[in-house]
Amino acid sequence: MLTVTLLALQSVVAATQQYYDGRARQLAVTPPRIEVSVQIDGVLDEAAWRRAAVLTGFSQYRPVDGRPAVDTTEVLVWYSPDAIYFGVRAFEPHGEVRATLADRDNIDSDDYIQILLDTFNDRRRALVLGVNPFGVQADGIRTEGSFGAAGGPGAGGRFENVDMNPDFVFESKGRLTNYGYEVEIRLPFKSIRFQTANPQRWAINIIRKIQHSAYEDSWAPAERANASFLAQSGTLENLTDLRRGLVLDLNPFTTGRAVGAPDSSGAWSYDVKREAGINTTWGVTTNLTLDATINPDFSQVEADVGQVTVNERFAIFFPEKRPFFLEGIEQFNTPNSLIYTRRIRNPIAGVKLTGKISGTNIAMLSAIDEQGASATGRDNPIVNALRIRRDIGRQSTVGIAYTDRIDGSDFNRVAAADVRLVFAKLYFLEVQGAASITRESGVTRTAPLWQVTVDRTGRTWGFNYNIRGIHRNFNAATGFVNRTGVVTPFIANRLTAYGNPESTLENWTGFFMFTGNWDYEGFFDGASPLETAVRHTSFFTLRGGWSVRILPGWETVAFDSAFYADYAVDAGTDTVRFEVPDRLDDLVTFGVSVSTPQFATFAASAEATLGRAAAFFEPATVNLLSWNSTIDWRPTDKVRIQARYVRVRLTRRQDGTTLSIAHIPHLKIEYQLSRPIFFRFVGQYSAQEQDALRDPATGRPILLSDGAGGFVRADVETRNDLRIDWLFSFRPTPGTVVFAGYGSSLTERDAFSFHQLTRVGDGFFVKLSYLFRV
Repeated sequence: MLTVTLLALQSVVAATQQYYDGRARQLAVTPPRIEVSVQIDGVLDEAAWRRAAVLTGFSQYRPVDGRPAVDTTEVLVWYSPDAIYFGVRAFEPHGEVRATLADRDNIDSDDYIQILLDTFNDRRRALVLGVNPFGVQADGIRTEGSFGAAGGPGAGGRFENVDMNPDFVFESKGRLTNYGYEVEIRLPFKSIRFQTANPQRWAINIIRKIQHSAYEDSWAPAERANASFLAQSGTLENLTDLRRGLVLDLNPFTTGRAVGAPDSSGAWSYDVKREAGINTTWGVTTNLTLDATINPDFSQVEADVGQVTVNERFAIFFPEKRPFFLEGIEQFNTPNSLIYTRRIRNPIAGVKLTGKISGTNIAMLSAIDEQGASATGRDNPIVNALRIRRDIGRQSTVGIAYTDRIDGSDFNRVAAADVRLVFAKLYFLEVQGAASITRESGVTRTAPLWQVTVDRTGRTWGFNYNIRGIHRNFNAATGFVNRTGVVTPFIANRLTAYGNPESTLENWTGFFMFTGNWDYEGFFDGASPLETAVRHTSFFTLRGGWSVRILPGWETVAFDSAFYADYAVDAGTDTVRFEVPDRLDDLVTFGVSVSTPQFATFAASAEATLGRAAAFFEPATVNLLSWNSTIDWRPTDKVRIQARYVRVRLTRRQDGTTLSIAHIPHLKIEYQLSRPIFFRFVGQYSAQEQDALRDPATGRPILLSDGAGGFVRADVETRNDLRIDWLFSFRPTPGTVVFAGYGSSLTERDAFSFHQLTRVGDGFFVKLSYLFRV
C-alpha cells in the first residue's frame, strides 16, 4: 500500500517537477521562482508544490556512512520574491513516528528534519532550521572548525555542532500521515542575511533523524572521512531578485521581579524591581546587521545548566542566553574563547554590528556596564570586542580578535591572531597567538597565550594533536580562560570499525588519549609535569540505537604549591607550615555508561565511575565512586518528565572515612498545552557534605588563613538545599513572549528529612515582550 501511494504521488507531479537524487550526486538544484504565497498548514496541496524541485535519494550518515537510506525522504523547494519554501514528505514504513508537542529547541527526542542553509555559500557556517513531525521548531547556527564558543553551545537541544541559542522567525506546521509525516516551512528573507549578488548561489543540505533506528540520513552523500561536513553540501542555483525589504525589528519589553529573604529577626522583606527597555535590529544591507539596546533584557527565565562542582578547582562555563547578545554571536568565536559575552554583567546600553562582506566576517560589540561590575564600584566599565575573519580558498580562514575593557584608570586589552588551514580533504592545521596587557592599581603586566592543533578526520583512523600554553599573567577580562600558568599538550588517536549490514554492532570507535599539564615556566626549563593522564574510551553503537561506553584511565598529579599558600597545620600547641604532598602516580579509574534508544515513550542513560582519584582541597589519594543516571519519560505527546540523579563520593584511602559526598536528584516536568504555551516545574535537591580537612601526612587538622594574619580550622561543611521553580510561558514567535514564574529556595539540617525545611529565599518574575517587524 505504501509503495502504491508513493508511486501515485510521484506520477502526479513527474510531468512538472525536477528531481535531484543525492546518491546520484545531482546536487546542483535549481528551484523555481513562483510569485504566489501559500497557507502554511502542513498540507502540501497547493499548486506551487507540484512545481517545486524535489530533493530525494538520501544516504545514511550515522552510524555508518555511505549506505542508502532505509527510509525514503522527499524535500520540496521553491521560492517567491520574499521567502523560500520547503515541504517535507518523510516516509516511515518500518516503525512508529516519534512526535510530541514541545517547547522550542527541545525536539531532539523526536523524529526531525534539519535544513542546513548556507546563504553565503562559503561552506563554513550554515543556518539550521529544525522541525519535528508537528512542525515544532529547533533552530540555530552550525559553524565548522574548532572555534571556541562566545556564548556557549546548546540551549536545551543537542544537535551536533549547532549553537541553538539564536532564534529565527519562520513558519512551520506538520502532521502525521498514513505513510509517515509531512511538514511545510516558510522562511522569510527578512529573517536571514545573505549575499548582495544577483543571481545567488546558496549551499544546502538536509538531515533526517529517525528515532526508532537511531539512523541519521543526509541528502548530500556526506562522508565521515572529511574535515568539513558543510563542505559536502549541495547548492541552490540561480536564485534571482530576492527581496528582503526593510529589516527593522523593534522589541520593547518590561520585566518585574520581587526577590524576598528573611532578615536577622526572621521577618520577610522583598526587593521589588520594575524595568523596561528595548532591543532593535536594523538590516543595514542584506549581509550586515546593526543591533542596539537600551537597558537590555537580562531576565534569566532559563536557569543555568546544572553542573556538579565536587572537587572542582577552576571556573565552569555557562552559555549566553540574553537576547541582545545572541544575534550573530557565532561570529565572535575564537579558538580559545577570548570573547565571552557573559563577562558583560549588566550593561546600561550596547551596540553591535555583525555580517559578512566580500568573504570577510565582521563582528563588533561595544557596551557600557553597570557600576556594580566595576572594581571601584564608582565607574561604568566600557567593553569593546572586535572579531574579523577572512575566508581563504575553499575552507581555510585567517582571523584577528581584539578586546578592551576599561574600568576607571585600569584596563585589560587582548589582541589575537589565528589561522585555520584545511588541506587534502582530511586535515586541518589551526594556530592561534594572543597577548594581554593589563593595568591594575598602576601596575602593568603583559603575557602570551598560544595554541597549535593538527587534526586528521579519517573514516577509520584519525587524530587530534594539540598543545596550548597560557602564561600565568595572561588575563582575558572579556573572555573565558579558566586556568593560566600551564602548558597543556593533548594527543588523541581514533580508530573506527563498522559492522556489516544487519549486524548487532553498527559502529565501534576507540579513542587513545594522552594529556598533561606543565607549569608554564617549568615546561621550557625541562621540569616534570604537574599532571599527566592516559585514557582510553570505547564507544559501541548497537543496532536499534543502544550505545555503550567504556572508559579506563590512569593519571598522575603533582600538587601546585601556590594553591596551598594559605594552608597551615594545627600541631596542638603551635601552627606549623603545611607540607604539600609528593606526586601521586597510582590514580586509576574505570567508567562505563549505557544509553537506551529513544523508545516511543522513554529513554534512559546511566554512567558509573570508580577507582582512585586525587582530592585537591585535602591533597591526597581518595577512592572515587560516582553515579549519574537520567530517565526521560513522555507519557503523552504533551507531557515530558525528566528525572536525574547524581551521586559522587570521595573516601580517604588511609582509613576509609568519607572526605566528601554529594547527592543531587533533579526533576523537571513540562506540560505543553499547545505549541506556544507550556508550564514547567523544576525541583532540585543538593545534599553536599565535606569533612573537616586533615593533613594527609599527620592526620592533624588543616587551618586556612583568615586574611588578617590568623588561621581558622577547615571544619565540616554541609549543605542541604532544595530549589523549586515554576514557569508559565507563552511564546508564539521569538521576541513575543509572556513569562510568569516563581522560585523558592529552602534548606534543612538533615539531608532528605523534609520536615525541617526552612525557606531562605523566593522570587516572583514576570516578563512581557513583543516583536514589531516593520
